Amino acid sequence: MAPSRRLVAAQLTSSLGDGAFIVTSALFFTRVVGLGVAEVGAALTTAWAAGFLAGAPVGRVADRFGLRRTATVLSLGTASALALLVVVRSLPAFVAAVVLYGICQSGLGGVRQALVAVLVPAEERLPVRARLQAAGNGGLAVGATLGGIAIAVGDEWAYLAVFGLDAVAFVAAAVVLHGLPKDGGARLRAPSASVLRDRPFVVVAALNAAMLLYMPMLSVALPLWIASRTGAPEWTISVLFVLNTAGVVLGQVRVARRVHDTASASVAVGQAGVLFLLTCVAFAASGRVPGAAAVALLVLGALLQVVGEMLLASGFWAIAFALAPADRQGEYQGFFASGVAVARTVGPLLLTTLLLSGGTVGWLVLGLVFVLAAAVTPSAVRRAQGPRTDPSSRSSSAASGGQADRPRRVTA
Repeated sequence: MAPSRRLVAAQLTSSLGDGAFIVTSALFFTRVVGLGVAEVGAALTTAWAAGFLAGAPVGRVADRFGLRRTATVLSLGTASALALLVVVRSLPAFVAAVVLYGICQSGLGGVRQALVAVLVPAEERLPVRARLQAAGNGGLAVGATLGGIAIAVGDEWAYLAVFGLDAVAFVAAAVVLHGLPKDGGARLRAPSASVLRDRPFVVVAALNAAMLLYMPMLSVALPLWIASRTGAPEWTISVLFVLNTAGVVLGQVRVARRVHDTASASVAVGQAGVLFLLTCVAFAASGRVPGAAAVALLVLGALLQVVGEMLLASGFWAIAFALAPADRQGEYQGFFASGVAVARTVGPLLLTTLLLSGGTVGWLVLGLVFVLAAAVTPSAVRRAQGPRTDPSSRSSSAASGGQADRPRRVTA
């Protein structure tokens, strides 16, 4: 099986379990494990914060010991965390299990991206990455359906079955990933500077993290907004989820074809920022009109958002591929992918406070954040790819007699 097909198969397999987990986890932790809502929230925040901190170090380990090997271990680590969650019934054990889950999940996202960069030819990376995204969303949809069945059954065994399914899915994904070609790892002969010293790249990663606030906007803030501030029926939440998932499955590969270098990637990010602003306007207006009109505005906002999401993903994938040094893809992609953990850590509290307390003004502020982050991205990318000293090459540059540093070769 070709590496790209193995990566897609692993993504689809693990996403099946993830979809079921996402839908059922909160109810399982509160109704079955018996934890309080605040305890669950604090534990999950801790888990994703740990995932953020672990992103670059895990990637560095992957560069040294091999991306394939590290991805396999992280998949098995995720399966182990899920198996622990099936049996734990105390708060300390629960926190330990979800922290392991957050670290492995966050690390795996970056290592997957690095595997695409290392194993797939440059001209095929974006199409392959788009197929991964589409497969992931398709798997989430199927898994969410299974999770919905478990919720409908309502018994403890149904929830336990879902968690068991998720663990088995990650074991299967580990088997698929283990069949990838050996990348060997960089096996660096001397310690290299941390990605954090590459300040232009850190700025670009921070802008990506700011744009990723659309994730908790959809998964946390919008459902609460619909239930408490609009006249739309609560089943509208499910409709918007289906629209988002179907849109990515059907459109991500096509949208990715529009991006072929960092210039077109920056344009895509800028377009995403404008679409996210329009999305926020539509969602804000849904709180000021009757039920049917509110549903129409929510659907419009969801359609605008999913197009923006696909543009954003395609743009920042190309940018991350282009800016990462070839021998440090694991560390750089791991740090870049930790933006997801940042959004999951700070986003729920930040956005629920901003949007539910601020109402229309809060939505407009969020929209302006998206637009400003997108507007700054092109100049940040140009600075990151321009002639400058790459931290990973400083020692080698000095050893070669201090020759001038060359601009990075930019390929999407």
